Amino acid sequence: MDLDVEIDDRWPAGHDWQSLADKAAIAAASVLPELGNQRLCASLLFTTDAEVRALNSEWRGKDKPTNVLSFPMLEPDDLQELANEGPPEMLGDIALAQETCAREAAEKGVSLGDHAAHLIVHGLLHLAGLDHEISDEDAEAMETLEIKALALMGIADPYGDR
Repeated sequence: MDLDVEIDDRWPAGHDWQSLADKAAIAAASVLPELGNQRLCASLLFTTDAEVRALNSEWRGKDKPTNVLSFPMLEPDDLQELANEGPPEMLGDIALAQETCAREAAEKGVSLGDHAAHLIVHGLLHLAGLDHEISDEDAEAMETLEIKALALMGIADPYGDR
């Protein structure tokens, strides 16, 4: 998968956000193979609470920031049936809100990088059609994949219960 990453200058300098995003995408593809299709591309925006709030308001009718937003552009069946040969296919867009992510990381006692990696994996799984809001079983399945992907990156279970 090819990630087009844009980083707002309010995200802390000195951290290689592009490399983190690439590693998170590889880890996500390791636990959900359809994400490893070389034709796939996605955009990832490291942005601010204000931008995420505007997106959340416009597209979800929720006038508040959130840590991550995902906007899928392929149906899950289309993703699973996608041939390995052919032109690039846009999987979707992800946006991370810096202030919310930093606050949550501090509250959890984890680094901003580890929390951002979790949210990138989470966002990619959403783009692939997984959804934790459908049922407890779906939430558990998604969390299990997140935990496995993060473990591949050397990041502890973000839910702390497995």
